[in-house]
This record gives sequence, structure tokens and C-alpha cells, in this order.
Amino acid sequence: MKWNRRVLAPLFLRRGWRRARRWILTHPHFHTVYHKGYNNAFPNVPHDALRAERILAFLASEGLVARCDMHRPKPVSLKALRRVHTEEYLDSVETQEALTSIMGYAVPATQADRILDLQRLMTGGSLLAVDLALDKGFAVNLGGGFHHALADKGGGFCAFNDIALAVAKARHDGFEGRVLVVDLDLHDGDGTRAIFADDESVHTFSIHARHWGPPDARESTSIELPGEVDDATYITALAAHLPAVFDRFKPALVIYLAGCDPAQEDRMGDWRITPVGMLRRDLFVTQLRARYRAALAVLLAGGYSQESWRYTARFLSDPAGRRGPIEPPTTEEMTIKRYRYISRLLDPAELSGDDPRAENFGLTAEDLLPPGAGFQKPTRLLGFYTRHGVELVMERAGIFDRLRNLGFEQPTILFELEDPAGETVRVFGDPEHKEVLMELRLRRDRRTVPGMELLSVEWMLLQNPRATLHRQLLPGQQYPGLGMLKDVVALLAAACERLHLDGLSFVPSQYHIAVQWQGHLAFMHPEARARFRALQVFFADIPIGDASRALANGRVVNTETNEVVTWTPAPMVAPISRQLRRVVKLNEDEPPEEISLRLEASPDR
Repeated sequence: MKWNRRVLAPLFLRRGWRRARRWILTHPHFHTVYHKGYNNAFPNVPHDALRAERILAFLASEGLVARCDMHRPKPVSLKALRRVHTEEYLDSVETQEALTSIMGYAVPATQADRILDLQRLMTGGSLLAVDLALDKGFAVNLGGGFHHALADKGGGFCAFNDIALAVAKARHDGFEGRVLVVDLDLHDGDGTRAIFADDESVHTFSIHARHWGPPDARESTSIELPGEVDDATYITALAAHLPAVFDRFKPALVIYLAGCDPAQEDRMGDWRITPVGMLRRDLFVTQLRARYRAALAVLLAGGYSQESWRYTARFLSDPAGRRGPIEPPTTEEMTIKRYRYISRLLDPAELSGDDPRAENFGLTAEDLLPPGAGFQKPTRLLGFYTRHGVELVMERAGIFDRLRNLGFEQPTILFELEDPAGETVRVFGDPEHKEVLMELRLRRDRRTVPGMELLSVEWMLLQNPRATLHRQLLPGQQYPGLGMLKDVVALLAAACERLHLDGLSFVPSQYHIAVQWQGHLAFMHPEARARFRALQVFFADIPIGDASRALANGRVVNTETNEVVTWTPAPMVAPISRQLRRVVKLNEDEPPEEISLRLEASPDR
């Protein structure tokens, strides 16, 4: 890397000498491939659509990536796809039948192009990452890892095998060295292994929960670890087999699929790998690669949790293991940071309609009409946001794009501002206003905390009426959720900051709702916090839906009083102002109440 003024000057000016010095001495020296088109969500696939963006935002906030290290991919060409995939498959892949087989659900026509465009773009990113690795030594594609795709068939959410396509392009460009594919996704890299089954120059190494295809190939190590695998079992298997492959095979290029679905909270896995185990795994691979001086290309592969990004971010903050990783913020904190940044970029005049350059000088109908004219109606949400302003926020924040990715091509917003109980915002998925996706009832709240003004969420509904049901609905749900709770709460927090409100308040009507909101809000009163903590401890090994139903059905009993314990709604708050933060902190310091509970066996109580 050339240490020129364009790289160093911004570091000294924006971050100061100390941070610039740290960047120079500890910069991990890898090249990053990313495109905003990676931020796509699809129904029935429980992944984090903002996974790549969160990783990049974290690395940028810590000064670990420079503009000169960033690379924007192009979608893989049809010519490149033909190097691996058959003509018959490429001709058929756009059909609904083929995409349904690949994705595991009936793909609507409105989503077909989006799915293939995303995979072509991420595949192009993998090809670019391998090129950069061979040229620079180390590159990361913040996407890709479509290891289930075969030459003539897709599957497991994978349409194109970007690993095989990247190797084919490298070969086409003159690279003749040996390639080691280290696949540590929870799921078997069956497609990659099958494509290279007869190729002695490519070794496919995979540790997974179960075989998806024949484990045999001319150069392959395929290890099955069924059951609830823990850190010790995982790292022991890795250490027992991977060094020997490096010793014998001596690869010139390593393609590492750093899947995060082995992690303990992953929604599609049953392994129990902790953050410590995941980091040990990643560092074990990169340090082996460094010992043999092989080029390294990292692909993200699987990860089906809102926390998946944190494993990759932690690893990439120190991929050589020299100084110790930087702990990423929580997903909630990162989401709020993202929307706070977006909010700062928006002109208040665009949100409120108060543009002094306009001929009406920012005046609306209620400003112009005299009191009692009979036509006055509130037009601004919370006295500030116009409907156009809210639409602008939703577009800039990427919420509308994510709804479009879910198949709702024309999301629209309606206000209902005349109800004294609260102001309502509804987001519909269609112009006819038949599919309600979001519904929020809001009001300014001066009662929850005396002397302060909060934004109260009286009601919130987030649902996907087109999603296929894969699990039992939670109490009160008619359809599965949108997976956007963190985003909506972060937008509301940004609104509190803009309107100079002290915080956000909400009263959860069910136990599971309080669990979902706890990363954002805390109970205001010590008694409510103590009850909630007791329930969390009691339900630690019980799925959230079962726990909420047990409470609703009167199956939880206080062992001291022998009385049925029911859910008692109480206010939760997210402090924005310093004054409210102090109040919440004082309440948190009070000792919790000890509560002993038991669960009745009969589900009919």
C-alpha cells in the first residue's frame, strides 16, 4: 500500500494523531468488496439484510478501512457463469419452479429478478475478492459463499456457485496454483465439493452438521459433527484435520467461507459455538494461511441471526490476532447509530415542509385558515413531519427498499391524526391499502415521567401478510413479523432527538413483546424490572412463544403465595436526554425483588 497524502491526510485531520497512528500501526491490511445492493431481504429467509452494511460501518467507525481499500463489484457476466454452470441450468434458473427449489418457498414473480440480481452481484464480489487476494494477499467479500449450487442445479438459497466461478476465473486469467476451500459454514459445502470432485488442484475442506451430498472426492476432507456441538468439539476437530491438509496440500490460494451459522443463537442451526469459539476458529484459519503465505479470500456464507454481523466484525477488527479484537457494539446500538447518521443528513425543511425558499414560506392549510373555519385538520405527525417527510425518511433509511424486496412493490403511507388517543401512521404494501405492513399509534407523553416529555408508542404492528408460516405465531400475531423492529425503534429514537424529546416510552401488553423490546428499552419502575428479570430467569430454557402462552394461560405460579402469576403491563423507556438517563440509572441501581416461580404441568389451566 502507498502511504500517500490522500490516505493519510483525512486520518490526521478527522481522527487526530493518536487514532491515525493506531491505524498505521494496526491496520489489518485487507481489501473489502461491498455494494449497497447487498442490502436485500427476502421473506421466509431469516437473514439480516443489513449484515454487510453493519460490518462495514463498524470497521469504518474504528478506522480499520480506508477508501483506497474499498472495491465495488459488478454482477457476474453470463460468460463467466458458463465456465461452471450448464447452459440448460442457466436457461431454466429464472423460472419459478427452479427458484422455488433453490429458495425453498414459492417465489413470487416480483421477487425472481431481485433474488438473481443479488446473487449475481455477490458472485461478482467473490470473483473480485479472489482477484484482489491473488494480487494484494488478503481480501474480504461482505457477501457470497453460495456453496450448495451445483453445476446443473441450485439449492439451499444458492443459485450460482461463486466459489467455483471465482476459481474458474482465476484459472482463465492464468493462475495455476493449488486452491484450498475452507468451508466452516454450519451446512455442508456439497455443491463446491461436487464441482471439484475430479480436480486434484482444488481441495475442499468442510466441517458441518450433516452431509448434504456424497463426501467423496479426489481432494476433499468432509467432517460431519451431528448434535449440539460446543466450542471444544469444534476447535478440536478443526485442529485435528486442517493443519495436516495445509502441510500436505500446500495451497497458493485459500478461499475461506466464514459462515456464522454455527453460532449459539443462530435461527437455522443447533450448534452452541460461543463468540470466543467463533473467533478462535477464524484466527486459526488466518494464522495457518499466514504461515504458508497463501493468498486469502474470505466470503461471508451463512448466518441467520441479527447478531451474525458481530462475529465477522469482531474477527475482521484483528484478523491476524496480533493485538486483540475490538468488541463491536450491540445490534441495537449499531442500528441507532446508523439512523442517527441518516437523520443528520436530512434537511429539516424536507421533513416538515417548512422550506423558507418556497412561496408559501412553510405555511400549511391549518396556518392559513382562520380558527373555526371548519376545514382545519392536523397534517403533520407529532406537529412536525409531513407525510412526504416520513416517506423520505423511509426511503433514505432503506425501509421501503426492504419492503420492495419482500414483494411489496408500491409501499404507501397514510396518516390519521385526529384521534385524541394518539396519532396513527400506517404503511401499506399496495396502492389499494389492503395489506397493512406497519401500524404505529404515537403521542407526546408528559405523564410517565413527571417534568419530562416522551414519545409514547401506544400501539405498534409489524407484519408480513405474504410470509409463509414456519413456526407457531406468538400471542396476538395474525401474520409473521417483518423483522424490522430494531429499525423502527431506532427511527423513533432519532425522531425523539430531532423533536428534543426526553425519550421513548412503551407499555408491552405481553411478555414476549417486552422480551423483543428489552434491547431498546428498560422498565421504568424497579418492581416491574424485578418481575421481568424473574420471568426471564425462569423461562431461560423455554421458547419465547411457549413462555408467553404459559403466562397468558395462567400456568405460572408464585411458589411463596401459591398465586397464579400473570403478565402485568408496565412502562418501558429508552432515555434520550441526560436527565432521563440519570433517572433510569437511579432506578436500575435499586436491588431487584426476589421472586420464586414454578410452571404448572397442565396446559389447560
